Amino acid sequence: MINLLIVLLVLVCVILLQVFLSRTESKWPGLVLPVLCFVCSLIVPLNMIVANSAVLLAWLIVNIPTVLLLLVYFVCREKYRKKNQMEKMKIQDLE
Repeated sequence: MINLLIVLLVLVCVILLQVFLSRTESKWPGLVLPVLCFVCSLIVPLNMIVANSAVLLAWLIVNIPTVLLLLVYFVCREKYRKKNQMEKMKIQDLE
């Protein structure tokens, strides 16, 4: 039971960290955790000696956190995308 609570606490902290990094003005800090998850997911198939389909399935399962972190990143970056579009529209209106 305590192990489950620790895992949940770590997951919540990682997601909160991803939200914080994704909301920074620069887009690069928000990509750090997804890239780290992806690099770690490359290690799993290298440690397996089984059929190709099992390696692919394991790699896809291990990449679920990468996809989730990228989803959080794109949701948080939506505000900056809209802001940039508005600035471009204002510049076009001035011309």
